[in-house]
Amino acid sequence: MRFMMIVKATKDSEAGIMPSQELFDAMSRYNEELARAGVLVAAEGLHPTSGAIRISYPEPGGKPKVVDGPFTEAKELIAGFTLIDVKSKEEAIEWAMRMPDPHGFGEGELELRQVFEMPELTQDPEALARVNELQAQVTRKPKS
Repeated sequence: MRFMMIVKATKDSEAGIMPSQELFDAMSRYNEELARAGVLVAAEGLHPTSGAIRISYPEPGGKPKVVDGPFTEAKELIAGFTLIDVKSKEEAIEWAMRMPDPHGFGEGELELRQVFEMPELTQDPEALARVNELQAQVTRKPKS
């Protein structure tokens, strides 16, 4: 079961304020612990929405609309994420509870969401085979 721990943005993260060295070190130790346990898939911070682009689809079959950031309502925005692969929802919660405050000053907030597994979306054997082949290609892709 894969889960994404979504780190909610704050005014400071949207202002581009970098984490302190102490917080950076604490997050590194946490990510190393996840990696040693064999559950870490990915962990990344995101740039503020001042450099983001939002694409919306205002009508079915219509042309997508592009809007440049920044976007408002920091509490609804994402500052980063950690993707883990665990045995249960309870294990995901345990790992999420161990994450250091992602902003380091009592404003951190996480959202824990389960990632759909392909058999939950389709039972079509051809579609599953195509997805499995694509995933194999992605994991074989050399790092740049």
